[in-house]
Formats: sequence, structure tokens, C-alpha cells
Amino acid sequence: MNAFERRELILKGNLYEVIIALSLPIMINNLIQTLYNLADGIWVSKISSVHFAATSFVFPVAFLFISLGIGISIAGTSILSQLIGASDYEEAEEYATQITIISLLVSVLFSALGYILSPFVIRMMGAAGALAEYSNIYLKITFLDMPFMFMFFVFNSIMNAQGNTVMPTILSGISAALNVILDPVFIFTFDMGIAGAAVATLISKALLAVAGFFILMRSSDLVKPKFSNFKFNKNIVKKVFKVGLPSSIGQSGAAVGFIVLNSFIASYGTATIAAFGMVNRIAALIMQPAMGVGAALTSIIGQNLGSKQVNRAREAFAKSLNLTVSFSVIGCIILLWQDKSIINFFMQSKDDVTVISQGITYLKYISFSMPLMGIFSVIQGLFQGSGHTKYSMAMEIGRLWFIRIPMILIFKYFTHVGPSGIWFSMSFSNLIICLYGYLVYRKGVWQRNIIGA
Repeated sequence: MNAFERRELILKGNLYEVIIALSLPIMINNLIQTLYNLADGIWVSKISSVHFAATSFVFPVAFLFISLGIGISIAGTSILSQLIGASDYEEAEEYATQITIISLLVSVLFSALGYILSPFVIRMMGAAGALAEYSNIYLKITFLDMPFMFMFFVFNSIMNAQGNTVMPTILSGISAALNVILDPVFIFTFDMGIAGAAVATLISKALLAVAGFFILMRSSDLVKPKFSNFKFNKNIVKKVFKVGLPSSIGQSGAAVGFIVLNSFIASYGTATIAAFGMVNRIAALIMQPAMGVGAALTSIIGQNLGSKQVNRAREAFAKSLNLTVSFSVIGCIILLWQDKSIINFFMQSKDDVTVISQGITYLKYISFSMPLMGIFSVIQGLFQGSGHTKYSMAMEIGRLWFIRIPMILIFKYFTHVGPSGIWFSMSFSNLIICLYGYLVYRKGVWQRNIIGA
């Protein structure tokens, strides 16, 4: 299917077919990205639960820096898809070029800053002893792959805006397979331990980014960057940050919240940190279909608003909700049915009885909120696709800072509740924030086109 055929499908095709056609590759792509973390986690857990806890402990720190790249990527998908829907391809190419250069410069700066600050941040989070040592090793190497990650975000954004979700999936699949192969080699054969897991991921992501841009520049797609006679366009840069910054703030606010959350969880012990990280990885795996639908909805909403088809955009949202709730309910049933088997598979060190026990408890709590997590993803896709990212920001920050963390602090005073207070707070916050998102949707403010704003 060429670029014009994909545009026609998004603007005129059967919406269930459009959603599935665009979301299926994204689901696979998201699954592959999750495998990066799962592969690291499974191999690292063979060393010890402390090593496993370190990989979970530092993730929010890296994500704090990555959040700006995600925000720029979301802005790119939103703006580019609306311009494509309006058939303004020349301006779309100008935006693609500016977004690429912005992302590259920001990523190099953040990579250097994160590498230098890693030990200080880990101490501030309250880690000590072996957890601090392994966290520092893993995090510093993780920061080195940031430029490659940002470049793939841009590649993904440009492709997704045009409805081309297949090529990023193919490249991610090759990269993930390479990562899985390299993990045991660097961890055990080269005896690098936790550093080996980070190095394997670094190599895989570097090759992914290089291959992505090589293919993009040689493709026949409607939109691609053009760097000849490049100079910054103040108006475009301003628009990119206007749309992308709320998403970045939302993502970074969530990342900071998870850093704070991790410090609370650390007070319950390493076993609770390991259980939290393990179940979150499992939930992320199960949530891939719902997240894929939400991501696909971004370009569907963008192109249809760009072509002034508001009713079709509204219909796409409703049908996306139907699909994602169905997927999430199936995931919930699977987790509740095979909870012990799933936990035992992901925690390879069988001596950690406490980790396994707490993991099973958390898995039961999170299973019941799976449909809500799916609805959250779809509402986010609606706001991001329309370019009204301040509402997606409010959902990201509100869920964590105004609901989840205060509830966990309250449960800290009830010592008999223990880690179960964390697990309940995680699930309940999803319910409240989905109600907020739906109320905003009903107001209809998302329907305003941002291209001329």
C-alpha cells in the first residue's frame, strides 16, 4: 500500500479496518520495545533480585529525559498528520526537517547531562549499597543510547503520521532480536553483568536508528526531512514546542512522580521494588493491544481533523474504545487465570519467595484495572492526535501526583496494610483519571484544528 492509498484508507475506509490495520503493527512494535526491557530483566534476574530491582529503579530517571523526545514525537505525529489530511505536503516536509534537527540537538545535550548526573540522582532517590552501585552502572550506559532513541522517535513519528506503521515494526523486530541475542553474550560470556544488558541495548538501538533514517531518506513516502540549506524556522519551532511541551511536561511529571513513588516503594524493601518492576513489565506486555489502538488513533484523529471530518474522528474514538476494552478484558482474564505461572516465568531466581508472593498480589490488583488502562490509552490518543496535549498532560500528571501518590502516603500510616496500599492506589487512580478524560471529551474542545492556531 503506497502513501496515497494509506491516506485514502484513513479518510474514507471502514474505521474498524483502519484502526486494526494501523494499530496491529504498532502493537507488535510496542511489544518489541517492551521486549527490550523484558530481555534485560529476565537475564539480569538470573544474577540476583537486587540486579533486577536496579533496572526497574532507574527507569523513571531515564524516562524523565526521554519525555521531551516523546513530546516532540507526539507533536510531530499530530501536526504532520493534520497537514497530510489537509494535503499540505510541502509544509509537512518543512516540519519534519525542523523536528529532526531539534530532536538530535536535545538528545545529545540530555545524554551528556544524564551521564554526569546519574550518581547524584541515584543517591537523591535513596538508593544505597548494592542497589545504588548497580543502578548507577545501568543508568549511565542507558543515557548513551538517548540520541539513537530520539532519532527513532522522529522516524516513527514521520512514518506513523502517514499511516505507515509497518516499517517501524520490521526494524524494531530486527533490533529486538539482536538485543535478545547480545544480552547473554555481554552479561555472561563477557562477564559484564548488569552493564552487559545496557551495552547490548545500546548497540541494538544504535543500529535501529541508523537503519530507520537510511530507509526514510530513500523511501517514496509523502513526507521526509530535507536538510539542504537548513535553517531554523522560528514559527515552526514555536508550534512544535507549543504542541509537544505539554506532552513532555505530562511525561516528565509522570517520570518524576515515579521517581518519588520508587523512593516510597524502596522503604518497603528490595523485594517490593522487584515485585513492582516485574508486574509493571508484565502489565505493559498485556496492554500492548490497547496501547497500539491508542497510538493508531493519533494519526487517524489528526488526518480526519485536518480534512475537516469531525464526525468521522468522533466515530473513530468510539470504535477504538470498543476494541481496547475488549482487548483489556481478555488480558485481565489471562492474568487472573495464570497469575502464578506468569510470575514464576518472569522471576527466574526461585529463591526470592517474597518477591514472587508480592508479585502475585500486585498482579491481581492491576488485572482488574486493565480495561481502565486501555481507556486511558485511547483518550490520550484522542487528545494527542487533535493537538490538544494540555489535556493529556493533565491526565498524566493528575493520575500520579493528585491521586496515586497522596493515596500511597495515606496508606503509609496504616502499617498493617503494607505494600497492598501501593497496589490499590495504582489501580484506583486509573478509574478517577479516566472519568476526568471522558468529561473533557464530552465538552468537545478537542475538535478544534490546530494547524492554523
